[in-house]
Amino acid sequence: QAGLQCGDVHGHHPAMNTPDVSSVSSPLPDLPALRIALVGAGRVARALVLALDRAGLPVVAVGSRQPERLSPASYPQPCTPQQAVDQADLVLLTVADDAIAPVAAALRWRAGQAVVHCSGATEVAALAPAAQAGAHTGGFHPLQIFSDPEQAAHRLAGSTAAIEAGPALMPTLHALAAALGMPATVLPPGMRVRYHVAAGYAASFLLPVLQEAVALWASFGVDEADALRALLPLSRGTLEAAGARGLAGAVSGPIARGDLGVVQRHLDALEALGPQRAAFYRFLAGPQPALARQAGRLDEDLCRRLDFLLRDADC
Repeated sequence: QAGLQCGDVHGHHPAMNTPDVSSVSSPLPDLPALRIALVGAGRVARALVLALDRAGLPVVAVGSRQPERLSPASYPQPCTPQQAVDQADLVLLTVADDAIAPVAAALRWRAGQAVVHCSGATEVAALAPAAQAGAHTGGFHPLQIFSDPEQAAHRLAGSTAAIEAGPALMPTLHALAAALGMPATVLPPGMRVRYHVAAGYAASFLLPVLQEAVALWASFGVDEADALRALLPLSRGTLEAAGARGLAGAVSGPIARGDLGVVQRHLDALEALGPQRAAFYRFLAGPQPALARQAGRLDEDLCRRLDFLLRDADC
């Protein structure tokens, strides 16, 4: 099983080196004086336009390949990507990941300009053409979901901004995050994919767990809407507990209590529905004894007995 083992009562976090922002040279103008433009007109762009405007940092232009299709009420000063770039001191690229490098290569940049993509998974090196033209380059990823841009604009405050840049641009990105009410975390170069996988685990990867829970309720006649209405308060309570007490402090249920009999009945019931259901349970349950041990809920012997019970016989 991946994750903590029973003997590990403390998690291990590898040291991360962050850029030194104390030796900043040739800083950009202060944030309020910067002309900010966006290139890309999707949901992330719409949310940022709203959030920046509320922060007193109105966007001067939004560049799109088809600016005539953009409503000026939603996207201020719609224009071509190059026109947006030409007007801006700070350009936020809000295009799809696969488009970042081609867009960076297709546009004309100028020395001293700041060019920042808003992707979590793409390395800043994709902006090399802008850097070669003398622009400052970086990454600014709002750690939030954007399925509804208006709601996302409100949720940005309190959400984390993952930033990456050289010393000249780093203070500007910190200031941008602060203006939006976002705590900033600095990503070391080369860590964006790992960071983005973790973000996925905390977001859409929660859905297959809920899907399995809903499917089990469906097996005794409860529809999805009613199941979610019942189960989501449990999910929210767990997340709130994790925020207040940490992961180990939030663990609950029969595994945290060391209730071997209940865990065995869970496994028996799931095996009767199909081996894949029991395997899914074992995979998700595997790290929980160590978390309960870390929280002081289980002694080492009971933790190891749970580990043995949860071990997949096929492993």
